[in-house]
Amino acid sequence: MNQAIVSRSAPAMSGFERAEYDIGGVRTVVHSIGKGKPLVFLHGAGTFPGFEFAHLLAADARVIIPYHPGFGESADGEHIASIDDHVLHYADLFDRLGLADFDLAGFSFGGWIAAEYAARMSSSLRRLALVAPAGLVVRAHPAPDLSTVAPQDLPGYLTHDPQVAIGYFPKAPDPAFDQSLGREMMAFGKLLGDEPQGNPNLERWLHRISVPTLLLWGSEDRMRPAAQASAWLKRLPNARLELVADAGHLLFEEKPTTAVAILRDFLAA
Repeated sequence: MNQAIVSRSAPAMSGFERAEYDIGGVRTVVHSIGKGKPLVFLHGAGTFPGFEFAHLLAADARVIIPYHPGFGESADGEHIASIDDHVLHYADLFDRLGLADFDLAGFSFGGWIAAEYAARMSSSLRRLALVAPAGLVVRAHPAPDLSTVAPQDLPGYLTHDPQVAIGYFPKAPDPAFDQSLGREMMAFGKLLGDEPQGNPNLERWLHRISVPTLLLWGSEDRMRPAAQASAWLKRLPNARLELVADAGHLLFEEKPTTAVAILRDFLAA
C-alpha cells in the first residue's frame, strides 16, 4: 500500500494514532502520540508492558512507536532474519515517514536495533538514547540464559520489585497472551544464531556513532546488567550514562517519572 491507513488506536493504546505501512511486503503498524519534534522509540523483545510512559514524553515530542516485524500488531517478516534486516526495514520505514534529523531511542532489543542503525546512519539522527540496550557482547557481564530461569523467578529479572512486573502478566491462564509472547520470543530468538549475547562485531562499529548519546539503565537490572554500560561508554565517542536507583530492566514501568525526566532533559539539550 502506498498510503498509510490511519485510525484511532485500540483501548490499550488510548490517545495514540495508529497507522499501517507496507514496508518491503511486511505490514508494519506504527502508533504515534503528541506534537513536536519526532522521537522514534523502538521497543524491546516483549510488548506486553505497553507504552503508557509515552504519554509523559508526548508533552514536547511526537512519539512514534513502530512494532518490529513479528511483534505486536505488525505482521511476521519471513525475510527478516538478522539484525541487518531490521536496520534496513527501519531505514525504509523512516524514509516513508519522511524522518530526518530526528531523535531515536531504543529499549533492550530496540536499543540493539537503534545502535546498529546509528552506526550506519548517524547523520540522519539528532540524538540517540539507548535504554538498557542489548546487542553488545560483554563476556564479563553476560545477559542471563533465560532457559535456566524458572517462570516464577522471571519477574525478579524484569523489575527490581517483582510485584511491578507481576502486574503486567495475566492473573489467570491466558492462551492468547502466551501465544503472543511466544511469537515475539521466537522472532527475537531467530536473530541470535550462534551468539545469544548479541552481535560480536558491534563493538567494532560503535565509534561511528557521533551524535550525543544517552545510556539509561536501571541500577539493579538483571536482564541486561548495568555493569555492561562501561563497555558501551568505552566505545561510544559522545555518550554519557545515567543510572536510575532501585530499578530493574523494565525501567519505564518501574520508575517512569524518573526515567522519562532524564530522557526528556537529554532530548531538550
